[in-house]
Amino acid sequence: MPLFACFAFLYLPIVVLVVMSFNDARSPFTWGGASLRWYGELFGDVEIARSLGNTMIVATGATVIATVLGTLVAVGLARHTRSNSLAAFTMAPAILPDLVLAVGLLVLYSQLQVTLGLASVLVAHSVFGMAFVTAVVRARLTQLDPSLEEASRDLGATAVTTFLRITLPSLAPAVVAGALLTFTLSLDEFVIAFFTNGPTTPTLPITVYSMVRFGVTPEINALAALLLLVSFTVVIAAARITRGLPIAATALLVHGLGDLVRRGLQLLERANFDLADALAADAVDLAQLLEGLGLVGKPPLGEDVLFAVVQ
Repeated sequence: MPLFACFAFLYLPIVVLVVMSFNDARSPFTWGGASLRWYGELFGDVEIARSLGNTMIVATGATVIATVLGTLVAVGLARHTRSNSLAAFTMAPAILPDLVLAVGLLVLYSQLQVTLGLASVLVAHSVFGMAFVTAVVRARLTQLDPSLEEASRDLGATAVTTFLRITLPSLAPAVVAGALLTFTLSLDEFVIAFFTNGPTTPTLPITVYSMVRFGVTPEINALAALLLLVSFTVVIAAARITRGLPIAATALLVHGLGDLVRRGLQLLERANFDLADALAADAVDLAQLLEGLGLVGKPPLGEDVLFAVVQ
């Protein structure tokens, strides 16, 4: 019973909000019949449409920047520079209160004489979004076997090739999760956008706040219902994408392994090495690669294994 009461306290207002968005009456507290009237008025509201466009620009740009930088920072912290102080500094934007981060960015923009607008909000959202991406991707990196990357380098691949063909496909679920997290956080973020935005480019949360100050209308209910629908759609899509990513990542790993083996064979032929001796030297690394891919349990070691993977 207490658990049911807790869920009712959390979710019953959301259900009432969605139901009242179909209310024909202007008052949000009295039922006047079912109608799509407020959805029509919502779609015809120029101010909301403009603020929604601003929000999508900021959220999309911040997602791209934060995902790229956050992934690179996570790989650097996990594979190259193991520094607790640097890791704590990277996570600071996610730990600090939004108000502190917003005031700090506002002071920085004022000192640099930066004109407040969508660009300043985009940079601000990229800063705290990068921290979340770094945390998610770094957690995934701790579960990966470094011997896969080492074997790739032993077979002649460069650091960039190893990252693109081995590391990145393995990190794909975490990268997608971090990107979706950044997008949803930026989509409804209010405090930082309120402090770092200009008066002529309001985002959707700022517009909603200005409308709510004069009273809640069914138009706000309709907007909230649509945002809930978008959130549920993103969550379901993310779950399906994440579920299918390990198969795609394995395919990319096998494809990358074939390229690496072909390059290794070319190098061996140019150096006039005996193929059997070279295979014996790299037998352990190749076995770890195949076991990490889940292709076989105990792979046979020899020339047949190499040509099977290449094909």
